[in-house]
Amino acid sequence: MKKSKANILVVEDDPSILEGLLDVLIFNGFSAQGVENGLDGLHEALTGRYDLLLLDVMLPGMDGFSLCEKVRRELPNQAIVLLTAKGDEADILTGFKAGADDYVSKPFSIRELMVRVEAVLRRIGKRVGDEEISYLGCTFTGKTLHAACSGKDVELTRREMDIISYLYINRDRIVSRKELLEKVWQYHDVDIETRTVDIHILKLRKKIAELTDAPFIATVRGEGYRLEPES
Repeated sequence: MKKSKANILVVEDDPSILEGLLDVLIFNGFSAQGVENGLDGLHEALTGRYDLLLLDVMLPGMDGFSLCEKVRRELPNQAIVLLTAKGDEADILTGFKAGADDYVSKPFSIRELMVRVEAVLRRIGKRVGDEEISYLGCTFTGKTLHAACSGKDVELTRREMDIISYLYINRDRIVSRKELLEKVWQYHDVDIETRTVDIHILKLRKKIAELTDAPFIATVRGEGYRLEPES
């Protein structure tokens, strides 16, 4: 018998999908419970008993985005993965804005689901971006999750701070998407198809653009990303 690795709450209104998700998670050694309503999901999630929440976007009572946002406000360190429509970038962006750690697009393979779930769980308590970084006139503070430059400041997500931290540590070279997935996202299988790195970089660039007009994160086509060098 496999030892339970983590306790997971699944909020999914389709009974067959919910049952399938619970079966997969339990088979892979997790303790898993499920509810079919967003309001019930919120009540259960706020008990703080769960290591990870797996939330469908379309839910009765309360949608997955609102549920994610409310849980993130009350439990800032809660691990959350959203189930989104296949290829719906608007849902993905909205999910990250609401505070999701990652997403899985429907229909998904068991392999992809487990890669993402296990990666998020590995990140719990293993943050790489808690320090303060000063670069190109901007200051990024991991403890408060803020970036500041020239008297202006913006809030960062934990993932955005982790990206800045990793790029800063490796600022003398190009960092590939696969490396970011492995080192920042903690994916063991970095060959799964995902745009999560590109989406997070896009959001991070927009925030930095609110602080400074100077180029900050460069894309090296076919290679990855790097911080622009200091003059």
